[in-house]
Amino acid sequence: MNFLIYTLGCKVNAYESEIIKELLLKDGFKENEEKPDIVIINTCTVTNTSDHKSMKMVRHFKKLFPKALLVVCGCSSQNKREEYEKLGIDILLGNQKKSEIVNIIKEYLSKQKKYEYINENRQLPFEDMQIKKFETHTRAFVKIEDGCDNFCSYCVIPFVRGSVRSKDFNTTLEEVHNLVANNHQEIVLTGIHTGAYYNSNHDLTDLIREISKEPNLKKIRISSIEITELNDKFLEELKNNPKICNHLHIPLQAGSDEILKLMNRKYDLKEYKEIIKKIRDVRPDIAITTDIIVGHPFETEELFLETINTAKEINFAKIHVFPYSRRDKTKAALMDNQVSEEEKKKRSKRLIDISNELEKNYYQKYLNQTLDVLVLQNNVGITDNYLKVKINDEVEANQIIKVYICGFENGFLMGKKVV
Repeated sequence: MNFLIYTLGCKVNAYESEIIKELLLKDGFKENEEKPDIVIINTCTVTNTSDHKSMKMVRHFKKLFPKALLVVCGCSSQNKREEYEKLGIDILLGNQKKSEIVNIIKEYLSKQKKYEYINENRQLPFEDMQIKKFETHTRAFVKIEDGCDNFCSYCVIPFVRGSVRSKDFNTTLEEVHNLVANNHQEIVLTGIHTGAYYNSNHDLTDLIREISKEPNLKKIRISSIEITELNDKFLEELKNNPKICNHLHIPLQAGSDEILKLMNRKYDLKEYKEIIKKIRDVRPDIAITTDIIVGHPFETEELFLETINTAKEINFAKIHVFPYSRRDKTKAALMDNQVSEEEKKKRSKRLIDISNELEKNYYQKYLNQTLDVLVLQNNVGITDNYLKVKINDEVEANQIIKVYICGFENGFLMGKKVV
C-alpha cells in the first residue's frame, strides 16, 4: 500500500514523521504522494493559526483522496479532540502511539473500524523512537526530550505534550552513531524543552560531550535552549568543543521585565543579558537568534518599545516574531487588557523590520570571506552559524565545501565554490 505524510510545525514533529515513514517503509509500505492509499497528517497547535491550518489540511486531503485511509496525529488533534472527531477521521491519535502506527493501521485494515487514542495524562514515559537515516534531510534531527513543565502563561504545549522526560542516554548515542554511519554530518538535537534533557545522571552537556567523540560527525546543533539552562558547565563545553555549531537559538519572548513576569518566564532581562555576554566572551562571532511574542496581554506601546530597545541592544542575528495567540487552558487567555489584532499586526511588522535589519547587518559581516558550507539541496547550504548560502555552482548535497561569499540578496549570502 502507498502512503503520504504531511507534517506541520516544529522539528520534533519532523523527527516523529520521519520515524513513522521509516517504520512504514520497513514493513513494506511505499511512499507515493500522487496515489496514496493512506494519508497521515502530523498536526501542530502552537498558535490558533496552526490549529486552523492543521484542520484545513485534514479537509484538503480528505477531499483530494476520499478513498484513502486518513490518519491524524500530533499536538492539534491532542488539543482539539472534539473538533477533530467531527472531521470523519479513520485513525485519530494525539501525541502518543506514533511509534505503534504500523500495527494500528494493520488493525484498522483488518477490522475496518475507527480507532482513537488520545491520552490526556501528563505523566508519561518517553516514547522510544530511533531512526537510522533521514531520507529527505541532509542534517539529521534527534529527538532527545519530550514535554514541558514551565507553563508559560501564553503556551498550551505543556497540556498537549505532557511533563518533561528524556531519551535513554545510551539509546541516544546508538542513534547518533547510526546516523553518522549513514553519512549525516550534522546532528540537530531537538525536543520540546531540549535543555531539560537528563537521563542516567547525564545532562545535555554530558550528552553533547559524548556525541562529539563520533569521529566522522562534523557538527552538533541545538534546536533551541532556554537562557536558564546555559550554565557554566555548558559554556565551558561551548568554549572548548568546536563541533558545537556557532549558533544558539535562545527564546527571549519579551524585552520587558513586566511582560516577562506576566508570561511566567523564569528569568529577567538582567540575567538574560549577562548570560548572552558570557556566551559572546567564549564565542565572539556566534549567531544568537530568538523568539519574541508581540501583543501579550497588558503589553502597552511603552512596554513594546522596551522590547524593541532590548532586541537592538542584544543585537540578535534574527528574531522570529509571533503575534500573541489566545489559547484555551492558558492563564494569559483569562487576563484583562488583551491587545487588539490590528495592534498586534502593526507591532509585529515593526519588529520584523528590525529583525530584517539586524539579520542583514550580521550577514554582511561575512562578505568577501571564505566560509565552510554544508550543502543541503538545490545548491543551497548553511554555515556553522546558520547563515543561508546560495552557491553559484553545481554542487552535490551532503558535503561541506568552502565557498567564497561575494554578495547578499533576499536573505541569502551569494557565493562561489572554492576549488
